[in-house]
Amino acid sequence: MALPLFHVFGMVAGMHFGMASGASLVMIPNPRDIKDVLHAIRKDRPTFFISVPTLFIALLNHPDVKAGKVDFKSIKLCISGAAPLMAETKKSFEELTGGRILEGYSLTEAMMACTVNPALGVKKIGSIGIPLPDVEARIVDPDSGDKILPAGEVGEILLRAPQLMQGYWQNPEETAGVLRIHGEGGPWLHTGDLGYMDEDGYIFIVDRKKDVIKPSGFQVWPREVEEVISSHPAVLEVGVAGVPDDYQGEAVKAWVVLRSGQQATTDEIRQYCRQKLAPYKVPKHIEFREGLPKSMVGKVLRRILAQEDRAKQTR
Repeated sequence: MALPLFHVFGMVAGMHFGMASGASLVMIPNPRDIKDVLHAIRKDRPTFFISVPTLFIALLNHPDVKAGKVDFKSIKLCISGAAPLMAETKKSFEELTGGRILEGYSLTEAMMACTVNPALGVKKIGSIGIPLPDVEARIVDPDSGDKILPAGEVGEILLRAPQLMQGYWQNPEETAGVLRIHGEGGPWLHTGDLGYMDEDGYIFIVDRKKDVIKPSGFQVWPREVEEVISSHPAVLEVGVAGVPDDYQGEAVKAWVVLRSGQQATTDEIRQYCRQKLAPYKVPKHIEFREGLPKSMVGKVLRRILAQEDRAKQTR
């Protein structure tokens, strides 16, 4: 249990699920203390591990792990949430443990959890899975907010479930904006996340509605660019966001953290992106950094990166 218990992910997926299952909970006081996390894995041999992508990445890149000094084979099942799980991270950690990482999805407004990949079912890379029992999901036109879209078409993800919040505390206007009645039944939660549902009912998140970048009027989803850059062998972490641009209106910028001992240039990263992305999706700006700003649960804060960039330009 290497997540803060004040966060819905750690509280429900970790503490409550563990207690309801009658499981032994191995508590990690400070999730950022990777040495302590590795000590617990060596000593207690956990079988079930819930985490966030940042911690999976940190474990994979620890010197003791790279040297093969830690045995992860006791871990049979992992749940990843709170932030997008890059395909390369999932692949590497599954190879390390021999177990499976299931990516799930929900929001604080909908508690835990709403969708998750089946533990024994079909594995689809990049999917947040299928709705859990009593959870309904649909993809709607992001502009109208109610037109249901066919399979494969990108729109806003809506959720309806018994565990939806009643509303934001003393904020009826915000509540009315995200909890809306469409036809019969209870309200639907407008998540603000863009995604699509395939023919089998698996949901794939494209990105946050507010995070879409529009260079010269095109639409670029940061996560798609992040997935490509994160697969570069020299890259440890990456964040992508839109920044003001005099010519394009808005330009794609990537903030990159390199792996220890690795080197790469902006031209090399761009050339790598050109092989996998349409030209307008290739970052116009690339900045190398020692680290990226993150939330308490390890989610890269794109808005902070964009704010810091704007602050530099106004100096």
